[in-house]
This record gives sequence, structure tokens and C-alpha cells, in this order.
Amino acid sequence: MKLSPRDAAGYFAKPEPHRTGLLLFGNDTMRVALKRQELISALIGPNGDDEMRLTRIPAADLRKDPALLSDAIKAQGFFPGPRVAFVEDATDSLAKIITAALDEWQEGDAQVVVTAGSLTPRSALRKHFEGHRNAFAAGIYDDPPSRAEIETLLAGASLRNVSAEAMADLTDLSRILDPGDFRQTIEKLSLYKIGDDTPLNPADIAALAPASTEAALDEVLNITADGVASRIGPVLRRLQAQGVQPVGLCIGATRHFRVLHAAASDPSGPAQGISRARPPVHFKMRDQMARQASKWGINKLEQALKMLVDTDLQLRSAAAAPQMAVMERTLIRLAMLGAR
Repeated sequence: MKLSPRDAAGYFAKPEPHRTGLLLFGNDTMRVALKRQELISALIGPNGDDEMRLTRIPAADLRKDPALLSDAIKAQGFFPGPRVAFVEDATDSLAKIITAALDEWQEGDAQVVVTAGSLTPRSALRKHFEGHRNAFAAGIYDDPPSRAEIETLLAGASLRNVSAEAMADLTDLSRILDPGDFRQTIEKLSLYKIGDDTPLNPADIAALAPASTEAALDEVLNITADGVASRIGPVLRRLQAQGVQPVGLCIGATRHFRVLHAAASDPSGPAQGISRARPPVHFKMRDQMARQASKWGINKLEQALKMLVDTDLQLRSAAAAPQMAVMERTLIRLAMLGAR
């Protein structure tokens, strides 16, 4: 049977122990792994692995010995409690082995959990789970977590006293970070709030949230937008040593100033415009970028975008001028324009 994305979050938190099994598939291996971890933990409890009620079967081992899965399903452990036979990184080449084991499954056997990469609707493995009367197939997609999923993570970390502003910041953060980093941030917040009964607030999140993956690039762009031309050269030297390319820097600058232009054009004001930006602006930068949009204004931002488009064309042309020098000159000119 198919398990819809809407129902999956609830099922992973409270799976049905009498089911034959579940197939998890998706492009993002981290997302699939986190959902698999949540599901197995809910099925066998926190001590299931230590009590040897979980059998891990890599796909390569199952290819060599097709009986591994059937043996794991039927085996009786020393410790009482539900059991799981987990097949990792399965492909359609294992479809016959896995489907045969599912067809032999009986009440009281270990539940089968299978993870796979992206599977098309024509996949034999996916078809069998979707057509099975007592098993599920769930696609794990690259969408950011829903509010319900975030609340489940918070509850699992014993963070139940969360202010509305902090929840909004966590929602924004979940769209920026990959799932593993976001989960680690929740865990750090849980440790940070031990013994503190006050509500989780934006300051707590700002203190522990990891920086954006483009933090180095954001630094020089904010220096430029803030009109501090004297700091551009030293920061560019450091970025160049880190391997940042002029074309990538120009693309990042254009994206930054387009967000500022959209915010400055928003009828509700720059702050609301920044909050509506897609993809979302990192919550640590929202206030700063709102001030930049307000300071620059629409006319100067349009001039800035024209300068960046001209620079992009020059960088992509056959001109012999040193590209980083061309980009540095443009950023200095932009900083001087913003400082007027």
C-alpha cells in the first residue's frame, strides 16, 4: 500500500507492529536514513539494537546470500519484543529475493524495513510493496519538514515550551539546513535548555544555529551592501585563497541585490519583503538585509543590478582583464554607490 507524505510523519512516529514491512525510497540518502532511524526506533524501542532485535543486511550481502533475509525474518531472538530485519540500499536487482521473503512472512515474524534510492513507478520493488495488502511503500521527498514534523522533533528533544517567534525561526532554519544538521541543531538546543524553564526564543536559536553554508560569500556581500569599501579587498583575498571564483561571486552578488530590490519594492515595507523572499533568507541576516534594502532604495538597487549584469557579461567574455580584479572593482563601486 502507498503511504502518502501527509500520513507518513504520523506513521513513522507510531508504526503498526503487525505490518509485514515498509519500503522507504528517495533521492536524498540523509532524509531516507533519518526516517528509517525514526521508524526502527519506534518499532523496537531505544534498546532494540542492544538486545539484538535488529538485523542489518547490506544489499551486497543479500546478493551473495539470498537466504539472509528469510532467516532474519524467522529467527527468534534471546530477548523478548518486536524484531526488525533491515535491508539497506536495496535495488530492483533484489526485488525477487525481497518479495519472496515478504510472501513467506507470518504473524510474529520480524518486520521488514527496506531502504532504497530513487525508484520509478515501474520499479518491481516499489510495485510489490505498493500492491501488498500488509506492507507500505513511502517516498521520501526533498521538501522541507512540515510544522508537524518540526513539533515532533522538538517533543522528542523535550522542547515543548517554544515561543511563536522561535518556531518561526526554526521553520526558516529547516528550509536552509539539510535534515541532519537541522536535527543536530534541535539536539543542541535541547542540551542548551536543560534546567531552563523559560520558553525557547530566537536568541537561543541564534546562539546555536550553524552559519549558512554560504557564510563566507555572505560576508563580502554584506560588506558591499553596507557601503564599507575599505574591507572588500582583504576579504576578497581570503575568499580567493579558499577557491571562490569571480563568476560565482558575481552570481551571488546579483542574487543578493535582487532580494534587496524585491524587498525595497514590497508595498508592506522592506522587512515584510525580506520575510517573503524565496528561497528564504537566513534568519540571522533578515534584519540586516531589511536595513540594506531600506537604505539603498529602488533606484540605486536598479543601478546596482545593471552594474552586476554588465560585470557578469564581461567575466564570461574573452576579455584578458584579471577576473577577480574586475569583480573587486565592481564591488567597490557598489559599496561607494550605497554609501552616498
